[in-house]
Amino acid sequence: MLITRPDTALDDRPSVTGPSVTGPRKDNTLVTTPPPPPQVSTPTTQVSPQTTWMLAVRDSRDRAAFAALFDHFAPRLKGFIMRSGTGSGQAEEIVQEVMLTVWRKAAQFDPTRAQVSSWVYQIARNRQIDVIRKENRPMPEELAEDLAGASGAEPDASQILAVEQESSQLKQALSRLKPDQREIIERAYLGELSHQEISTQTGLPLGTIKSRIRLGLDRLRHELKELR
Repeated sequence: MLITRPDTALDDRPSVTGPSVTGPRKDNTLVTTPPPPPQVSTPTTQVSPQTTWMLAVRDSRDRAAFAALFDHFAPRLKGFIMRSGTGSGQAEEIVQEVMLTVWRKAAQFDPTRAQVSSWVYQIARNRQIDVIRKENRPMPEELAEDLAGASGAEPDASQILAVEQESSQLKQALSRLKPDQREIIERAYLGELSHQEISTQTGLPLGTIKSRIRLGLDRLRHELKELR
């Protein structure tokens, strides 16, 4: 099941204005007012495409921007949700509900408090927890840890790994980890392997796998904070 996106047909034709004519001079020649000089922009913090799309949805209900958000986040969210043991069909249903919530609650997004990926992830996490509780299934370890900890606005490293796998900042931060930590994290999040599957492949005890992931995520969070 795939989400039905809003119609993206928008009339966004720009208006074009030319030089204005101010009238004749005494020698009967026309004087035109030249167009204003181009504005020189001052350096600002680079805004990600996802933030640009999200702000367009929030401020203008821009359907094309929402379609771009959907195409970016939907497959990443589905992969993340499935890693907790949810089947493909149900994961698609959860993603559909999450993205519809993004559209309906776009007015609540504040880029000064959270990045788009963190905000979307929070919606997905809450919905996933609701579904698991409703079905009386065991809570996956990662979600259980989220529930036990504080739910601040600062994005968690595992959230960013789930939805920003192609980020250049993420790749740079991963390269700074210790080799053993980087290998385990890449297997778990980018390779989409369970802790048990990693243990089987590497021959390392399950406790060692979990410890390296936890320490690696803590270090990754620190590195990402420095890069942003």
